[in-house]
Amino acid sequence: MSEVQQLSTAPFDPRFPNQNQTRHCYSSYVDYHRCIRKKGEDYPACEYFRKAYRSLCPNSWIEKWNDQMEAGTFPGKI
Repeated sequence: MSEVQQLSTAPFDPRFPNQNQTRHCYSSYVDYHRCIRKKGEDYPACEYFRKAYRSLCPNSWIEKWNDQMEAGTFPGKI
């Protein structure tokens, strides 16, 4: 049998108190990319934002945003 993995989701963020987590998803994605741009990918605090957007955002959104980031057409300020 394989190892047991501990799964978790994004913790509560008081900036997003409602059930609709769309803005929380988008903000976490943008905050993660801002963090790694300023501090580098090895900075441990950036991992919080990565875990948040990976657990909140649909994979199709992440793929689309990543494609837009590579093409330089992402609409957010990073």
